[in-house]
Amino acid sequence: MVITLIGYRGTGKSTLAAPLAQRLGWEWLDADVELERRAGRSIQSIFATDGEPEFRRFERELLSELLKRDRLVLAAGGGAILNEATRADMKSAGSVIWLQASVDTIERRLATDPTTGQRRPNLTSDGGRAEIERLLTMREPLYRECATITLDADTAATEQLVEDVLQQLAASFRRAGGVSPLVEIITDAAATGGLTPPRSPAFRGDGGTS
Repeated sequence: MVITLIGYRGTGKSTLAAPLAQRLGWEWLDADVELERRAGRSIQSIFATDGEPEFRRFERELLSELLKRDRLVLAAGGGAILNEATRADMKSAGSVIWLQASVDTIERRLATDPTTGQRRPNLTSDGGRAEIERLLTMREPLYRECATITLDADTAATEQLVEDVLQQLAASFRRAGGVSPLVEIITDAAATGGLTPPRSPAFRGDGGTS
């Protein structure tokens, strides 16, 4: 099972992935950072040299592999949902959590993120707030299509978001009548509120693009 976090950049996917994985005792990855590690260069460099279509091809190949793993919390790039096959893979792999935030919040977070200018290319000629508004309008139906859980990441503390995810996951499994070791892990994590030892956590920082 893979729990995938989706949403626009700056909504806190990687920030949530680490403590959520810790509570479950799972691994976690930031897909954008893993892509950069494998490519040996930044996403901004890939965009500048090869263009967005080539980046999306790299992204699709990587996510196709990662979504076959087990017991992984995956922070996907903001534009990963643009690929229809990737959307289907996310839903098949497990729960998909959409982190929503207002344009004001996203703009403020990106403005104060030191990695934005170094690693994240503009995706439209507009840049800035206009780009955020334009891409959110285009992508929100795709986020909504994928999501099994939707969270308001505007003001909630990370700890509260972790609790919300675990409670909603546990409730959905109970409704479905699921019984398995994974269901028990999630249910126990939601019930106890305690930390479990992380299973080889792959901390990569809170980068990301697209």
